[in-house]
Amino acid sequence: MSVGIYIHVPFCLRKCPYCDFYSVEYDDITVQKYVYAVCRNIEKYKDMGVKVDTVYFGGGTPSLLTPEQVGMILNCISDNFITVSPEITLEANPCSVNFDKLAGYRNAGVNRISLGVQSADNGQLEFLGRLHNFDLATKAVYDAQSAGFDNISCDIMLGLAGQDMESLCDTVDRITALPVSHISAYMLKIEKGTPFDKNNVGRLIAEEDMQCDMYLKTVERLAEKGFLQYEVSNFASDEKYSRHNLKYWQGKEYIGFGPSAHSYFGGKRFYVPKDLPEFINSPFQIELLSEESPDKFEEYVIFSIRLKWGIAYDKLSELGGKEVADYIQNKAIVFEKQGLCKVRDGNISLTPKGFLVSNAIIGEFLDYH
Repeated sequence: MSVGIYIHVPFCLRKCPYCDFYSVEYDDITVQKYVYAVCRNIEKYKDMGVKVDTVYFGGGTPSLLTPEQVGMILNCISDNFITVSPEITLEANPCSVNFDKLAGYRNAGVNRISLGVQSADNGQLEFLGRLHNFDLATKAVYDAQSAGFDNISCDIMLGLAGQDMESLCDTVDRITALPVSHISAYMLKIEKGTPFDKNNVGRLIAEEDMQCDMYLKTVERLAEKGFLQYEVSNFASDEKYSRHNLKYWQGKEYIGFGPSAHSYFGGKRFYVPKDLPEFINSPFQIELLSEESPDKFEEYVIFSIRLKWGIAYDKLSELGGKEVADYIQNKAIVFEKQGLCKVRDGNISLTPKGFLVSNAIIGEFLDYH
């Protein structure tokens, strides 16, 4: 069984006011120290025979790393793990890439780019505190294509200030007209402690009912453009799913490197503290245990119900017993009558309307357990 590798790159030119992911201000010297620390931690796995088939650079802003720095990390992975035709994704901000840089990433081994476009409306991008406009985002996509990328993902955010159905559909239409094969569409959430939270920006964004309508319209519009939903917030054309993210939802193992990175490896869940100086100065990253023995039944329900394939009756029965499986199936039949679930061929999956209330449905499913 192959694992995934997640590299958290905790640097930003300027932190977006809605973001609560761990990041610090970029500077050249600290970045290079960080790269050495990542490689030092990767080298711990030498001679363990661990196979890797996905690598994901997330952030922060991974595209602040130079192609040489990304190549150094990827070479270190190849030297210390057994790589098996890996999908290698790098998140990028449109304002921090150009053709030469993208070509450098491609030559280093990156084969999938995820661009934080968010909207085709420049006013909405300004509201989000983004450093790019849509023309720059469009150029980044075409530069990525010219650099040799045929697996390009873009993010879209829903429920923004000033966003209505017309501008949302315009964003979907304009982004799907670009040479991209994957879309991640998220509703804006006001995270506690962020500038948006402190400045009470929540009063400016779409109300909950409108956000739900926008979500359903996005699912519908993306399907019309050939992007089919395979997870709550993810859509792909030609089945170009994010192989790395599927690991999270399918309960497969992954190893995280960098401050705030999480791991599920050796049957345990653990994470690295949000402390870049500590990460750089420690011989090896500190890893704090979050779950020693995760509940496989609960995790199967919680993660797999997010996917279009849903949960299988046979797997529920295997992990939780026939009584529990029957209980969940009977609950699902009730939800199906409400248009929230589909029960087909021994599988239980959620409809787009069901995804909107997935937490409540999961709570009902796990109430017996």
